[in-house]
Amino acid sequence: MTQPTPRFDAPRTPSAIDARAEQHHHDVLALRPEEATSLGLPGHETEYGDYSPTGAAALDELNRRLLEDLDRLEPTDDVDRVTKAAMQERIGLERELHATGRTELNNIASPAQGIRAIFDLMPTDTTEHWEHIAGRLENLPAALSGYTQSLLASREAGHVAAARQVDIVIDQARAHVAVGGFFPSLLDRARTADAVPQALHSRIERGVATAAAAYAEFAEALETGLRPHAPAEDAVGREHYALASRQFLGARIDLEETYAWGQDELARIIAAQEQDAERIRPGASIDQARRILDADPARQLSGTEALRSWMQDLSDRALERMREHFEIPSPMDRIECMIAPTQEGGIYYTGPSEDFSRPGRMWWSVPAGENEFTTWAETTTVYHEGVPGHHLQIATAMMAREELNAWRRTACWTSGHGEGWALYAERLMEEFGFLEDAGDHLGMLDMQRMRAARVVFDIGYHCGFDAPASVGGGAWDPQKGYEFLSKHLNISEGQRRFEFTRYLGWPGQAPSYKVGQRIWEQIRAEHEAREGADFDLKAFHTRALRLGSMGLDTLREALR
Repeated sequence: MTQPTPRFDAPRTPSAIDARAEQHHHDVLALRPEEATSLGLPGHETEYGDYSPTGAAALDELNRRLLEDLDRLEPTDDVDRVTKAAMQERIGLERELHATGRTELNNIASPAQGIRAIFDLMPTDTTEHWEHIAGRLENLPAALSGYTQSLLASREAGHVAAARQVDIVIDQARAHVAVGGFFPSLLDRARTADAVPQALHSRIERGVATAAAAYAEFAEALETGLRPHAPAEDAVGREHYALASRQFLGARIDLEETYAWGQDELARIIAAQEQDAERIRPGASIDQARRILDADPARQLSGTEALRSWMQDLSDRALERMREHFEIPSPMDRIECMIAPTQEGGIYYTGPSEDFSRPGRMWWSVPAGENEFTTWAETTTVYHEGVPGHHLQIATAMMAREELNAWRRTACWTSGHGEGWALYAERLMEEFGFLEDAGDHLGMLDMQRMRAARVVFDIGYHCGFDAPASVGGGAWDPQKGYEFLSKHLNISEGQRRFEFTRYLGWPGQAPSYKVGQRIWEQIRAEHEAREGADFDLKAFHTRALRLGSMGLDTLREALR
């Protein structure tokens, strides 16, 4: 049953700018119907967008018309002013990226993953749900074919992803169709589902076979059409990196200054970890302290179900205790913790549907063979993905429907704003007194250390800056890069290799966490200095989060 639409405030009369933003959002969903599924919106359950060059050109044309219209529209209030500024910055940057002629291909956030991953958000409770899955399976080959066309067009324009990324995506595509892979597993689920009658099962079986064949063909097309042209060099160079950095931050930064700051921040975090190690056992090194924590039976989890249950319990308790510090009305007071159906590595959050009938979800993609987990290392991750992290941030914006148009609530996402908030939220839990346990605090610092290391490695490697002396200085190379990350990323080998490949193939995204946190902290400090004794932290957070996601330069101006 659909729940009543949640609301924070009294309705605001929508403006012409709101209407244009809503129209743009609707038009984009028509071109990218998977986004409707991501948002839990009905009407596009079986469709895929056009991933071909024609589809990309159509989206760019939508963006061009929007920006022209915004130039002619005058804001009626502060909400309008923020909407216009946010859209001009975000959509304008989309057009700049389109103009490069690049088609994204990497191990985590490209259509190669997204075309398959949309099934993770599709419900499977009813016969109609399974009919939607069957329909999308049938439409998948055309989506992959269009994407392949774009990759080949990008190749002709001189833009091919590095060989490392092509190889890992080939492996991922083939894993989806192998025994135990996603598509065979989906068919197994259909066989045992009470909601799937025989006729529908036969249709799903055909759809799975078609989709699996499409991914097998996709892998072959990458191997023969892209791999021979793929450069060995992973770095994208300073010019493109600066554009990518703006994409993920929504802010212009001094890359040299940020690179130096990242190294200083890394040193500061390590010093704090040494203090935690001393608390855990006098005279212990950081590594020794970690081993002590790993050996503590009270901090161990065995099996993915134990991991999921622990995540859910901690998430629920954190949400309840955060009501003191944030506004968390129903129905945003629910998070569902899940083990992802893939084994690619990574932990991520997906937002609720607009009516909150599908809750916000925290997903853990556990690499194959990993079955043992430690709570001290992951407590901060639950805060990052749940409350006061992503869930609080995204659900707050979703509930502000009486003030924000649909584009502001659901379509605008800036990594530096979102991931920066979530990392800032981890430090808030320290500030609020929830990380007093030395082990949990060390775990939080491990995550902060990883994000600081990302700043150093990602900027340094892609921009060609000299490597730190700790790895021999001079030019970065893959060996130095992996050695550097091995020193600073206290995660499993499977996760570390995934992360290493991610940073090399998705330039500018990884630093957006720590740099985004830095900018959030700077904005807060500016308000504390300006307001003095009148500064109210809860009010500041509420105001900022109700604005929704946007570029961080836009956020700073919106909060002035």
